[in-house]
Amino acid sequence: MTLVLIFFMLRILPGDVAEAMLLGGASGTSGEAVPKEVREALLKDLGLDKPIPVQLGMFIWGVVRGDMGKSLYTNKSVWYEIGQRAPITLQISLLALFLGLFFGIPIGVITAIKQDSLPDYVLRFFSIMFLAIPSFWLGLVVLLVGASAFNWMPPVGRHVFWEGPLESLKQSVWPSLILASHSTAVIARMTRSTMLEVLREDYIRTARAKGLAEQVVIIRHALKNALIPVVTIAGLAFGGLLAGTVILERVFTIPGMGTLFINGINRRDYPIVQAVVFVIAISFVIVNLIVDLLYGWLDPRISFGGG
Repeated sequence: MTLVLIFFMLRILPGDVAEAMLLGGASGTSGEAVPKEVREALLKDLGLDKPIPVQLGMFIWGVVRGDMGKSLYTNKSVWYEIGQRAPITLQISLLALFLGLFFGIPIGVITAIKQDSLPDYVLRFFSIMFLAIPSFWLGLVVLLVGASAFNWMPPVGRHVFWEGPLESLKQSVWPSLILASHSTAVIARMTRSTMLEVLREDYIRTARAKGLAEQVVIIRHALKNALIPVVTIAGLAFGGLLAGTVILERVFTIPGMGTLFINGINRRDYPIVQAVVFVIAISFVIVNLIVDLLYGWLDPRISFGGG
């Protein structure tokens, strides 16, 4: 359904794909006129002269066969284009998710066990602040401060982890930290809320009455049971992290799927945009499937047997 919606949205965007290609992506801005016969010949060559229902049918059949077409500009398979860029985007998103969990869960636990204390107020203040700050604005601030105060700029170009781990981490660490600021705040607030509920349960009082160390009570008994809603939120946050890379890759000049997506929209490269949306949607589904499987480990009472 999402792909069909994207298909129609691309077709109703202002501008003309043939003019955009013939005028170097400047459709509607240069004032130049494209001869009608040249435009029609290009549309026919691209298969865009057919009625919209026919184009939709061909698109759906291609998706079923795993063929998303070729880029209208490079004439290369969209899977090749995405294969060159997806590792960078997924690396940034997964690192941001890891950082969000790494910082968010301890912050949530601390604010829960120190409820209504100074650490609780301070950490909650920063959580609300990072929830309100747009990631692209924070990215611009990091770039401006780094360039003006430290003469620093992030690495430019394509750096994947298995080809150059150090350069890859240098390129992805700041976008990941910026993306993680929002997810950390969300995860911290959810962890705090669920921990406060769990700490009031009878079995926690029983564990304390048995003389168990407070650290054992918090980590072994309270935290594990409080993590189910947190894991759910983390899975949902992954979709937001993938979407956030679209803007941050542009800010940090990273040649990932976000940059490919924006370039595809600007140039009316329909197959590229449709394929990027498809990959993001599939990645989101896979991550949430993993989240569902984690429920059984976190809570043995949850069964997937259907009985």
